[in-house]
Amino acid sequence: YIAGGSAAGLAIATAASITGEDRGLIARLPDTTGMKNEVVMQRSHRNSYDHAFRQVGVRIVEFGNASRTFDWELQAAITSATAAVVYVYANRTMHEPLSLTETVEIARAHGLPVIVDAAAEVPPARNLRALYETGADVVVISGGKGLRGPQNSAIVQTNPEMIEALILNAAPNHCHGRSMKTTKEDMVGLVRAVELFLALDHEVVAAGWERDVATVLAAVAGSKGILAERVEARYSEGIPVARLTVDAAVFGRSATDIESELASGDPSLRVMQSRDWLSIDPQFLEDGDVEWIVARLREVLSSP
Repeated sequence: YIAGGSAAGLAIATAASITGEDRGLIARLPDTTGMKNEVVMQRSHRNSYDHAFRQVGVRIVEFGNASRTFDWELQAAITSATAAVVYVYANRTMHEPLSLTETVEIARAHGLPVIVDAAAEVPPARNLRALYETGADVVVISGGKGLRGPQNSAIVQTNPEMIEALILNAAPNHCHGRSMKTTKEDMVGLVRAVELFLALDHEVVAAGWERDVATVLAAVAGSKGILAERVEARYSEGIPVARLTVDAAVFGRSATDIESELASGDPSLRVMQSRDWLSIDPQFLEDGDVEWIVARLREVLSSP
């Protein structure tokens, strides 16, 4: 199923988990009175995309704590009001206790679907199949992130029965998902994007990212007050980024100052920045971009 973005895919999948193909229930959403109107989610998985679920009329029931979750906590969170189990698969969650596979096993024993938010988890390429192969009922992957397809598109991997429920809960039907329309152009664009992605030599692509990161780190090496290091992107696995941690007392300017200077140039260079660090991610660079990025970095870092 192709949705109009990952948030739309998550919302429509939540609606479908509540209503199935019951048109009477579909017409009532987001009023879920008398229906199964809860989804359960690990506390450490909560994030700003929670609204994708809540907008359908469900309440998110947390289980576990901020850093650790046990299987019995999921068991205890499930009640007769539970419509689905939500699992946010990301670099910050995939290594925590209570894995996706364990979650699927518990949910399946209770006859509940598992909805996986994996919006930014391709690459790695294996996740196009591996996450759904865990037995999860729904896996949502953005078409506009690593796949580089239409920005307002997403792949919703699921079974034929769920697809029928998704269709009834989305445009062109008059229902909660009516406004989350996807176009014919988006569908064709996303299919083509997947074809192009699968045809890539992903080892070559990854090697190119590593070279770009190494180039950035070498360019700023020796800058007093700046610690340059290779780390992994926080949103997915195996994607290297160059992170520059700035000691403002030594360097004389903060990471925020540097970020502003980079952004105000022509061309503008936009980087991830938080607190005392900024980072450059090679995933979305074109061939040759790293050369002018390094030149701009040197210019900004060497200015008084």
